[in-house]
Amino acid sequence: MSFSFVNATKGNLSSIDRLPFSLMKDKILGKKYDLTLVFVSTKEIRRLNKQYRKKDFPTDILSFKIDNGTGEILMNETSAKKEAKKFEREYFNFLQFLFIHGCLHLKGFTHGSRMESEERKFRNKFGI
Repeated sequence: MSFSFVNATKGNLSSIDRLPFSLMKDKILGKKYDLTLVFVSTKEIRRLNKQYRKKDFPTDILSFKIDNGTGEILMNETSAKKEAKKFEREYFNFLQFLFIHGCLHLKGFTHGSRMESEERKFRNKFGI
């Protein structure tokens, strides 16, 4: 399987796992790329953000490239909901935007105009 969705929280994420993450992954990273999307608790995303980015606060998304054909994206529902409100975006729409953002990091993009251009291209493709 080249895409898997894991709920490592105690919450019900059945409405989230219906979003077209697998299709988006295939278009951005390719069908052969193995990607796991994991929703984690606020405590866990904060711990990982501190460990890997030296930032002691919860974040909405973290991307980890394991090798050239494998990666993992971790998201936090609580942080994503707060950020969606801050940017005046609908929650499910914002999750898809974050997923695109995370996939582009796995593809090697860093923040900047080139990444933003790629984000726009995929947001337009998926109506986000």
